[in-house]
Amino acid sequence: MKRRIASWENGHSTPDDFYGPLLCEAYGLSAAELGLNHEGERDTGLLDASYPASPEGAIETVGLLWRADLNRYEPLLQAEPSEPAWNEASLRWLVAPEPAVPRQHRDGMRVGFGDVAAIKTTADMFAELDDRFGGDHARHAAVQYLSTEVTPLLRGQYTEQVGRALFSTVAEATLLAGWMSYDACRHGLAQRYFLQALRLAQDANDRRLAGSILSAMSHQATFLGRYTQAATLARAALMGISPVATPTLRAQFHVMEARALARTGDVRACEAALSAATGALESRNSDDEPEWISYFDETELAAEAAHCFRDVNSARQAVSHAENAMSGNHVRSDFFATMVLADAHLRAGDVEEACRVALDALDLGEQLKSARCVSYLAEFRQGLAAVGNTTEARAFTEQVGEHRLWVASEAHASI
Repeated sequence: MKRRIASWENGHSTPDDFYGPLLCEAYGLSAAELGLNHEGERDTGLLDASYPASPEGAIETVGLLWRADLNRYEPLLQAEPSEPAWNEASLRWLVAPEPAVPRQHRDGMRVGFGDVAAIKTTADMFAELDDRFGGDHARHAAVQYLSTEVTPLLRGQYTEQVGRALFSTVAEATLLAGWMSYDACRHGLAQRYFLQALRLAQDANDRRLAGSILSAMSHQATFLGRYTQAATLARAALMGISPVATPTLRAQFHVMEARALARTGDVRACEAALSAATGALESRNSDDEPEWISYFDETELAAEAAHCFRDVNSARQAVSHAENAMSGNHVRSDFFATMVLADAHLRAGDVEEACRVALDALDLGEQLKSARCVSYLAEFRQGLAAVGNTTEARAFTEQVGEHRLWVASEAHASI
């Protein structure tokens, strides 16, 4: 380590993806301040949220994103999402020709199905950490794995069959990086990961996964207040995979559309989309579903429906669905459902019950590092302030005053 630092200080080398972040941490400075942004020289490609034109473009761009993220390239970490990028990606994916065959890299390492299985297993581990501890817990470690271990595989030698499997698995892992970045409210970065994941899924000829990636984009767009765009993305997902869509995927896409429509206040259309989601889920056959969509069940649907009814101010229905949305298996999802239940009680005028439920959510989320969780609390804080200085509200705020997430929500609410 000392030799590497001395070599860098003397101008003889540039720290790699592992030592670069360590130097940033040791000196308390950003990669830009230390002059480590070797990818920053090509930052126009990173900051331009465009859909890659080829498999090679996807490999190049996603590799640059991983490295820049790993080296904490601030213009990328602070980038805003681009609404035109959502339009371009969904349209280009919908009208895409036959998937391109991943090129063969003569000088790269040989890649087989065992390598693909290793990526899948590792990504599953990071997905579990993300679910239990929030996107900001292991996000950096996940990106480091992708940059260090997966980039050489994408640039390696593989048959068409292995290449398709590789692209699909890396698309799923990049989707996870996007979700983790979204949970950390790194929205421009998350969008760029979603875009690259979509292109990789396209070249893997994995239409189902590509549809799920569009659904993730819809979820983020709703969170960011781009409701019309969110509904369009959900509809594009449904249209784009209709020949191969499974009931669970159709349910997910319908409910993403419902989430967006609820925010626009279109109650009738929202309820129609929820009804379609319920009908689709009731007809599912678990044996025919992709493994990665298995989490979407009646409990998950209830959580999404609770969001919808809360947003259209149907407090009683929101309470009913939120009470059925606690899985006990997914910490962050249960936190969100619990906070929606608290919001619903608050909107129904039951301040005491709202505070009791919010306290449960804070206990549940004590281990979560998630900016999205903080945003849910900030919204509840605003609602609580709107009801006035009641005895219940004062008792609650005194009880949770030192809680990490509650403290963070105060800063978030003031933004």
